[in-house]
Amino acid sequence: MLAPPTGTAALRTSVLSNRRKTAAAVITALIASLLLFVPMRSAHAADTLLSQGKTVTASSTENAGTPASAAVDGNTGTRWSSAAADPQWLQVDLGATDTISSVTLNWETAYGKAFKIQTSADGSTWTDVYSTTTGTGGVQTVSVNGSGRFVRMYGTARGTQYGYSLWEFQVYGSTGGGTPPAAGTLLSQGKTATASSTENAGTPASAAVDGNTGTRWSSAAADPQWLQVDLGATDTISSVALNWETAYGKAFKIQTSTDGSTWTDIYSTTTGTGGNQTLTVSGSGRYVRMYGTTRATGYGYSLWEFQVFGTAGDGGGPTTPPTTDPGGPIQGGGDLGPNVKVFDPSTPDIQGQLDQIFQQQESNQFGDARYQVFFKPGTYNGLNDQVGFYTSVSGLGRNPDDVQINGDITVDAGWFNGNATQNFWRSVENLAIKPVSGDDRWAVAQAAPFRRIHVEGGLNLAPNGYGWASGGYIADSKIDGTVGPYSQQQWYTRDSSIQGWTNGVWNMVFSGVQGAPAQGFPNPVYTTLNTTPESREKPYMYLDSSGNYAVFVPNLRTNASGVSWPNTPGTSIPLSQFYVAKPGVSAATINAALAQGLNLVFTPGIYHVDEPINVTRANTVVLGLGYATIVPDNGVDAMKVSDVDGVRLAGFLIDAGAGNSPQLLQVGAQGSTASHAANPTTVQDVFARVGGARAAQAQTAFEINSNDVIIDHTWIWRADHGSAPTGWTVNPADIGLKVNGNNVLATGLFVEHFKKYDVEWHGQGGRTIFFQNEKAYDAPNQAAVQNGSIRGYAAYKVDDNVTTHEGWGLGSYCNYTADPSIIQDHGFEAPTTAGVKFHDLLVVSLGGMGQYAHVINNTGPGTSGTGTTPSTVTSYP
Repeated sequence: MLAPPTGTAALRTSVLSNRRKTAAAVITALIASLLLFVPMRSAHAADTLLSQGKTVTASSTENAGTPASAAVDGNTGTRWSSAAADPQWLQVDLGATDTISSVTLNWETAYGKAFKIQTSADGSTWTDVYSTTTGTGGVQTVSVNGSGRFVRMYGTARGTQYGYSLWEFQVYGSTGGGTPPAAGTLLSQGKTATASSTENAGTPASAAVDGNTGTRWSSAAADPQWLQVDLGATDTISSVALNWETAYGKAFKIQTSTDGSTWTDIYSTTTGTGGNQTLTVSGSGRYVRMYGTTRATGYGYSLWEFQVFGTAGDGGGPTTPPTTDPGGPIQGGGDLGPNVKVFDPSTPDIQGQLDQIFQQQESNQFGDARYQVFFKPGTYNGLNDQVGFYTSVSGLGRNPDDVQINGDITVDAGWFNGNATQNFWRSVENLAIKPVSGDDRWAVAQAAPFRRIHVEGGLNLAPNGYGWASGGYIADSKIDGTVGPYSQQQWYTRDSSIQGWTNGVWNMVFSGVQGAPAQGFPNPVYTTLNTTPESREKPYMYLDSSGNYAVFVPNLRTNASGVSWPNTPGTSIPLSQFYVAKPGVSAATINAALAQGLNLVFTPGIYHVDEPINVTRANTVVLGLGYATIVPDNGVDAMKVSDVDGVRLAGFLIDAGAGNSPQLLQVGAQGSTASHAANPTTVQDVFARVGGARAAQAQTAFEINSNDVIIDHTWIWRADHGSAPTGWTVNPADIGLKVNGNNVLATGLFVEHFKKYDVEWHGQGGRTIFFQNEKAYDAPNQAAVQNGSIRGYAAYKVDDNVTTHEGWGLGSYCNYTADPSIIQDHGFEAPTTAGVKFHDLLVVSLGGMGQYAHVINNTGPGTSGTGTTPSTVTSYP
């Protein structure tokens, strides 16, 4: 079937051969010219055309050249077309409840055989006013009798193999009362929307600006809450339309801002009515938000649509996120969004803003809010920045001493009664701290790196009261005083300088640390390597000499000792060479930007992807801010990296979705063979989670197939608790980390709770410096973890065919709370050969919840009793 062209003689992408395409172009051009002169059947003389230029949405579009808006633009040379599936719909929002007398459909060749015309007062509940199963196509004017604000064509059977396609969809009738139509141009649709919270993954902020009144945003059931849209430039605002779901705001404000930080009220009410509200306002701003202070129901706030109308300004920067322009490339650079807070020493009430973030994030362990806090170069006095979940605090100087904090950057555990074992997902980086009391407190667990910091005093790694703690990681940092881990079970410190270390509980590992305690394992529990064989510091954002954002990418170091600064060798990349992603952007757009040659910055937020993010270009930098989180939908891999040199992945969380993803992250395709020794791919502060925040499952979390990869600090975690249910069959995942590449190095490897091997290593020449593991709490019985004749899958398995491998400072713990009688034959399993070496291994039974028979293979004493006493092997074989 040949179809009339869209704009210039473009045909549907189908099975047409080149010769047939040429002939079709001529035929379709003739058809289009004839259609332009088809007389439209007139509506009644008293009727008014109500639909032209109004907001229109659709179930789908065939491509970017056939948008829904083309069906109400008054131009019979443009058209809407849908995907080739049933059912499909096109609907127009008239802006108020009107009386409908007739509807004219000017079909393209792809018409509806069976369709309905429906009306609705709220865009949710629909009434049929016309129905046919014998549609003829062409130009159809149907008389109807009804009323509604929303009118749609609902197609149930296509007349061709293609979708549904309309040159024009015209609704006639007489205007009624009700909510008046909003004044001005619709500015907000499809723009970046963020919110204080979301009720669940099915009610994201983006649903309030997608033009679809069948989708909605809803918040947590608490006050206050907000929803905001970034218009991309400073625009003049004349009205705001709120289409409330049943859960509406009783008291709320409409506010504008030029920077997403300082807000001006342009409307306020304490007597909100819900339903459809169109508010006449006067103001300007790039950001517009609904700020709700009192809910009308026991639920949260919920909006089908949040529409901002007005006049577009002359542009305050690119629309964010950038979109593909048919005439040009995707643009790099742009602003960093509302959840990046940038302070300079003159910023008013910095402490108040930091406290507000902490109050929201202190116990928000499985929430969706994400924040990046940046301090510009300068001196800041009297601050106490308490760092909660999903919050990153960073200096914007070239070196740590460019940002001087005379105060504290603190993590404690008051929210969890002094227990720091769940202080996950937070970070501090690239600044100097002069603590008020002489010691800064950083009492964290996993996934909470302390990087590139100058502490002008000591560092306390335990919570107030010395409660339980299970961290942690320090790199490229200078501590002028003593580090006190106190109650910390284990810790890894790399390429740093310290003036002392007080103690250890089970496993303290140092590589390339000046001032580290001497080797002593198992008593004291210190594993000390004078240098780190290979290391690369994490890419970080800073302000260049012109005051513009840039990302500095440090070079590879070999046999490193001490910090890399102040003269860190590396490359500076301007932000204009990065695609700055915002929550709500599609994976297709991200992939188009990467394919174009841009690097990638994820601003703080949640990113649902329906296809893998494909990193295919050598030396690409992918940098997350504020624990940006990627959620793979429909069982896809979240990210795939080609077998190329020098990719840098840093600073983001991959959170498995409900589909059973084969891998959450794959580096190199299976069977990769290229050498990258001179320029390895580096994975730093990239974390994985299966469960906890949402329904989730995966087969393998990380799969490393490329050679020479450096994994520098990761926590790969199958959740044992969360806001969503967890359990052996609820959030399943078999393997945490699978390594098939050769000469892969892991420094600071934390992997926990997988159903089979937590680490499965097949490549030759692998090395691991520090490993922390807990076996899965929730194994229901011995049979569930039986591995052939072996009782329990090892935490760290080196394949029988491997001839070279080495590890230092590796620990595994069991806590089989579902069946304390479970026996692990060993924590570590590896071939017994001269080239496979292990140093300083330990296994621990936590309170007698299960036991280990040996440490590695059949070597090393087993655990026993409830005393939580490590069993160790100093050297193997």
